[in-house]
Amino acid sequence: MAIEGLIAGLAQVYSSRRLLTGEAQLTAFESDGLVAFRARPGAVVLPRTQEEVVKTVKLCYEHDIPFVARGSGTSLSGGSMPIEGGIVIALNKLNRILHYDPEARMCVVEPGVINAQVSKRAALNGLYYAPDPSSGPVCTIGGNVAFNSGGAHCLKYGMTSNHVLGLKVVLPDGEVVTLGGDSLESVGPDLAGMFVGSEGLLGIALEITLRLLPEVETYKTVLAAYKSLSAAGDTVASIVAAGLLPGAMEIMDRLAMDAAEAAVHAGYPPDAKGLLIVELEGPSEEVAAEFPKLMEVIDASGAYEVRVAQNDAERLKIWKGRKGAFSAVGRLSPEYIVQDGVVPRTKLGEALAEIDRLSEEYGIRVANVFHAGDGNLHPLILFDSKRGELERAEELAGEILRLCIRMGGSITGEHGVGIEKKAYLPEMYSEGDMDVMVQIRRAVDHKELANRGKMLPSAEAPALTMTGPHPLEQEGVIYRE
Repeated sequence: MAIEGLIAGLAQVYSSRRLLTGEAQLTAFESDGLVAFRARPGAVVLPRTQEEVVKTVKLCYEHDIPFVARGSGTSLSGGSMPIEGGIVIALNKLNRILHYDPEARMCVVEPGVINAQVSKRAALNGLYYAPDPSSGPVCTIGGNVAFNSGGAHCLKYGMTSNHVLGLKVVLPDGEVVTLGGDSLESVGPDLAGMFVGSEGLLGIALEITLRLLPEVETYKTVLAAYKSLSAAGDTVASIVAAGLLPGAMEIMDRLAMDAAEAAVHAGYPPDAKGLLIVELEGPSEEVAAEFPKLMEVIDASGAYEVRVAQNDAERLKIWKGRKGAFSAVGRLSPEYIVQDGVVPRTKLGEALAEIDRLSEEYGIRVANVFHAGDGNLHPLILFDSKRGELERAEELAGEILRLCIRMGGSITGEHGVGIEKKAYLPEMYSEGDMDVMVQIRRAVDHKELANRGKMLPSAEAPALTMTGPHPLEQEGVIYRE
């Protein structure tokens, strides 16, 4: 790619402090949360205004140079990794709340606004923003939009797509369009819904109109300990079958609990094999009516220890361990893969038993932490690349994804496909389905400049470096030094 002309054009838009081309400067942007994979961009730009983003995209289009938008870089599927020799558009400085209307329960934010900051602002008026990924204190709304993030409470309140009313977007050719609006009722096709979760393939969000909800009146948080992980999984199906819709249902296995205990001292039962956290929330009368029914199901589920949080401090302590589980697992292993797949709730117990069997077969430990309410598994596959374990870890991750497909689930719940799971998408969708997705992408971006090589088959794939083999090598997607 002839990037010299593009960089010359970018130098007319950005000062040298906001146009990064030095080796040391680019190193920090080579990877996202999937740290086993790296690619070297040709340059990184740090726009401060929407106009600068639009100018950058237009320049990339004129020079046929691919680009990727990046927020905090917390993607766990390689979705915000750079394209080798392409441009990274880092959006962290576009971090303003542009409009806030508590009466209409909505706000308009730029893509670099941090997820948790939206609720912090809305709390002044008794409101909050429902999607709550574990990375909420650092991840950006723009990234949440790209990957349709969820979080622990997505069972009751849905994903990011359920809370985005409208978008102002710059398309890959530089055209700026508006999708959706500021109301739950829209006319015509749901274009905003199509954009959310498109992993940056359709352009860059410049403004995002978010729906806000009234703060929850009452919580009732229950912790139940089990002698087996599958028993905890089976209880989830029983709770839903009883007609209950908790705000959240989360499961952790022994490895995840051990990591959380070491990190935050959550006080989880020391001999439990499976831990279920169930949280009812809503109006006081509703929670009071549902709580006895929930306890009836849990009492019949075989839980050997049950705790009910008596105050906010106890509730937050229970959640602190769960929210910190991903980072805490770093205490158990120098490296780990955070996988993300979905199975039907009724098959959770079966899926967990099979993951345990696969763990033994591959000789690799797996810590399980997941959103049990919607069957969204997050197995943490622990490995040490210095001991040559990366290849086996990736193979195990692939087997878990195929397990999800066989059970009628999905290869992703909220982390996206990115580069890591791209090879498995055709196993979940038919050839016709894949063709339709590719046609839609190319109708919007016929040059395939926006996040080229991610999620869908591409005419040109990104060059990557890693420390061991990967299933994508068979497609010629990954290149190693």
